[in-house]
Amino acid sequence: MSLPPFKNEALADFSQPENRQALQQALDKVRGQLGRSYPMIIGGDEVMADETFASVNPALPSQVVGYVQQGGAEHARAAIEAADRAFDSWKRVSAGERAEIIVGVAELMRRRRHEFSAWNILEVGKTWGEADGETIETIDFFEYYARQMLRFEQEAATSLETIPSERNRYRYLPLGAGAVITPWNFPTAQMSGLTSAAIVAGNTVAVKPAETSPVIAYHVVNLFYEAGLPRDVLNYVTGPGEVVGEAMVDHPRTRFIGFTGSKAVGTSINQRAAVIQPGQRWIKRTILEMGGKNPVVVDETADLEAAAEGIVAGAFGYQGQKCSAGSRAIIVDQVYDDLVARIVERAKALRVGDPADPAVDMGPVIDPEAVDKITGYIAVGREEGDLALGGGTLEHEGGYFIEPTVFTDVPADARIAQEEVFGPFLTVIRARDFEDALAIANATEYGLTGSLYSHSQERLERAAEELHVGNLYLNRKSTGAEVGIHPFGGFNMSGTDSKAGGPDYLLLFLQGKSISEKVA
Repeated sequence: MSLPPFKNEALADFSQPENRQALQQALDKVRGQLGRSYPMIIGGDEVMADETFASVNPALPSQVVGYVQQGGAEHARAAIEAADRAFDSWKRVSAGERAEIIVGVAELMRRRRHEFSAWNILEVGKTWGEADGETIETIDFFEYYARQMLRFEQEAATSLETIPSERNRYRYLPLGAGAVITPWNFPTAQMSGLTSAAIVAGNTVAVKPAETSPVIAYHVVNLFYEAGLPRDVLNYVTGPGEVVGEAMVDHPRTRFIGFTGSKAVGTSINQRAAVIQPGQRWIKRTILEMGGKNPVVVDETADLEAAAEGIVAGAFGYQGQKCSAGSRAIIVDQVYDDLVARIVERAKALRVGDPADPAVDMGPVIDPEAVDKITGYIAVGREEGDLALGGGTLEHEGGYFIEPTVFTDVPADARIAQEEVFGPFLTVIRARDFEDALAIANATEYGLTGSLYSHSQERLERAAEELHVGNLYLNRKSTGAEVGIHPFGGFNMSGTDSKAGGPDYLLLFLQGKSISEKVA
């Protein structure tokens, strides 16, 4: 098949009445579907477990978004085995046909754009802008990976040198059945990106979404079916990660594992996947995107107002619940006090509340466990730095709200400067000069995103060489990677640098085969 050049979807302008009305209508429609029960889907069949659990609205926990199945290890194994059986036929489907289905999924989501944004607002607490940004990123993943698969198919046919005595060919083959284990903070985009990349490459999938965002995942899975994907190619299993996820990782027929989440879980998956199970005939491939303690460096030549704006947006967008969040501001002494005052002023103006209200800037964190973790770090921060803003929880309909929190004058080796908090929590560190700031920025086990605000071209170039992160942003915030423009993935304990949304990402789901034929 032939497709027009890739083009990123544009964000909705909610200052326009028609866009506000469309999302409000979508919210009303989705509210009418709350509280339903959802099955697992294994081998194309709807499967029920003995027990269910509720997914709730983190801004209003009394509101049940949906009831899903409490799957067990037996369901995980059945899903992998169903995907494995489906692989033999799906791998024979042409790249063009696979790409056509994935483009079809994109078109279906484009038509229901505001509906998927509404699910994000109600199930995981995203503001209107954050929810819309995730929905268009999902559409971009579908469109981009479909085109990338066609490109690989075309380039493989002409990639080899020639000799007169042989006819040589190079082909990309899919891997097999894979486990896709996805997070709650980007429940549409991460699930869709990993799944569509695997499927368009010719693999089959068993997907397990996070326990706090299974309803969104169910609706995404059904878009694939509606676009024409055979139901056994994509299997959907719900339940606790330590039961369902581990059984999927351990299964000897699992060929690869795609995961986004915490460092602790990601490194555990890496370790488990390295164990050769009885009957296993391959080394399992792991595609891991974990976390970050992302630095935003500001030197004395920077535009301080732009830096303050970028720091607050990067630290507190989606309540800081992004692996890319700029959670460490590292500011040279010469402009430290001035910039801290600007940061605090901007953060203080953020409106916290139910994200279903379009005027809200910051919604809830995801669940009570997140509240406990973040408030625990706030207690640590009171011992390690100076509390400049926030530090408390907010009462609103029982929701899981935490104030935007800023700690200043934090030592570079403090826990709150080294460990990922994953909440509305900014650590500010004073550096002597640019050299010191660069050293502090690199002095963590992570390496996902980073920013430098500077008007010195020489320093910008040094950061490009020396700031050890997978995604470096110069004079802009550390969040908001766009598919095809900012391939996303990090170094060190931030993961396997898988570069989602990049030109070589699909190679992680493929293997090369060289074919040589002697000619007379």
